[in-house]
Amino acid sequence: MKSTKWTKGSLEAEIGKALTQWEKDFLGRGSVSVKTDILRDMVVVTLNGILTPAEYKLCDTKEGLLSVKRIRSDLVESGREKLYQLIRDLTGEEVVSFHTDLSTRTGERIMVFRLYSDLQKKLS
Repeated sequence: MKSTKWTKGSLEAEIGKALTQWEKDFLGRGSVSVKTDILRDMVVVTLNGILTPAEYKLCDTKEGLLSVKRIRSDLVESGREKLYQLIRDLTGEEVVSFHTDLSTRTGERIMVFRLYSDLQKKLS
């Protein structure tokens, strides 16, 4: 599917659904909620409800917190190619770079996909 078939809002919603499905298929469980924003040449995705109760408990110590962040980061990184393909298939754009971080306090993950061109401008 190419970006010309979408409005900005419908593409953002579709990316959110697809990333939630990727989480379920690849990580075994999905986020509680997801919000996607297309901003210039970036797709910014906020995923809430990422951590399990056991992971929150581990985060009580600095060692546990760092362990949870490292393992979660490694898991997402191991699925990087599928994520790039998902974004490419939905937007018609190639991913230049990918940035992600997880808050062990809120259980929220932020994903930022930088694209080769200004997707927001193409959708307006």
